[in-house]
Amino acid sequence: MNVAAVGNWEGLLGALHDVITVCDTAVILYFLAINTGHLMLNLLALGEITRRLRRAPFAGYEDAAGSPFTPPISVIMPAYNEAAGITEAVRAMLLLHYPVFEVIVVDDGSTDGTLEALAEAFDLAEVDHVVPEDVPIRGSVLSLRLPRGGPVPLVVARKENGGKADALNVGINLARYPLVCMVDADSILDSQALLAVAKPFSDDPLRVIASGGVVGIANGCTVEAGRVVEAHVPADPLGRAQVVEYLRGFFLGRTGWSRIGGLLIIAGAFGLFRRDAVVAVGGMDPDCIGEDAELVVRLHRYMREQGRRNRDYRIVFVTEPISWSEAPSELRVLGRQRRRWQRGLMEILLKHRRMIGNPRYGRVGTMAMPFYVLFELAAPLVELSGLVLMPLGVLLGAVDVAFLWRFLLAAYVYAMIISLVSIAVEEYAYHRFSRWRDVWGAFVGVVVENVGYRQFTAWWRLRGMWDALSRAPQVWGSMARSGFGSEQIPEGGKRT
Repeated sequence: MNVAAVGNWEGLLGALHDVITVCDTAVILYFLAINTGHLMLNLLALGEITRRLRRAPFAGYEDAAGSPFTPPISVIMPAYNEAAGITEAVRAMLLLHYPVFEVIVVDDGSTDGTLEALAEAFDLAEVDHVVPEDVPIRGSVLSLRLPRGGPVPLVVARKENGGKADALNVGINLARYPLVCMVDADSILDSQALLAVAKPFSDDPLRVIASGGVVGIANGCTVEAGRVVEAHVPADPLGRAQVVEYLRGFFLGRTGWSRIGGLLIIAGAFGLFRRDAVVAVGGMDPDCIGEDAELVVRLHRYMREQGRRNRDYRIVFVTEPISWSEAPSELRVLGRQRRRWQRGLMEILLKHRRMIGNPRYGRVGTMAMPFYVLFELAAPLVELSGLVLMPLGVLLGAVDVAFLWRFLLAAYVYAMIISLVSIAVEEYAYHRFSRWRDVWGAFVGVVVENVGYRQFTAWWRLRGMWDALSRAPQVWGSMARSGFGSEQIPEGGKRT
């Protein structure tokens, strides 16, 4: 090899060395920024939770339960192949502590006997029906059934298969009451969940248009008569990691965003909306795989674009109510779920991209949406890039041991500290885990979430982004369900 070639090769290695050094530094700064952002949200959430704990003795739930002024609610349960647990779920829903409400089950073309199970359990009779067309639907309503005897507030509609969003739209059209609560058919609600999630509407009826509640993981919990009577952390590492993730990102993160008026996501497993507002924006979007979050973003956009008189509105997150849902207990099922979530996020941000950084949309546009772009959408790409660039930097001498330790501290140890803070805040506020071994299990989940779990989810989320960009067919997948009749919930089984 001649001198010129050697010089060119050394120059190339030097340039590569410099590029990797810059990239590795950028990755460290990115992880410092994202973890600091989550820490700030946790601190905001702590302030909000402390304020609510002080007010808890004066919440007045019993007064609301007996008041004729408490707004009535239509609970909408879309169901697809839920025969194993649908009757127990509906019975539990009908026993919720709330003055006036109805339960609307929309069978989205199930093939496993879901409708037949409901018909037998509640003695349903088919009735003539005319379904209003307040929001558009795609799958035709085939039948409408009501209980034969007694004033049971239950409506069961069967429609052609059209997806969860379309089933929810049918429920919205059938709803008789001014508030609509959207829940999953495999969810378990605490007895006072409706009272708690409806309280913001009673406290601030002119401004509140939506509220969301906490979703907990039911895996490993003790269930009796359709209620979670003992909350436990799952024994398997995958379940423990998800418990920690839910506490940090879904419980405290959303509480923090709600505190500053930037809440973008209300989980489809448990959300309460003003029906007229949902109808005004056209209902759920059946073309978006993240239809629950997309509805919230569209409500923000609609209210901001209607002029100054509509800008004084609120979308809030309430920390007291709990909806328990089964989480995936297998990697392949979890992978499908996270691909779907990330794809939904990307579709939402692309659809509403004009809101990103736009002061017209307030803190939603200038703070929340940029945060989701930088720290939710881009996170898996940076995560996987860091895992490649750091070892490569070590091999090329661009990264020394001290630099590598700084990366581990910024990316993982910092994240573990935030997760530990999340567990401490939850235990301080609500103490849902009564056994020390459950708290210990959550601590183990902190380690598992950061070593192994994060890397897998980053890969799945990256694939979800590709699915959105390539417009791949939307595939939900499925999980086998065991239902709610057993003492403990072993694993989840809704469409994922």
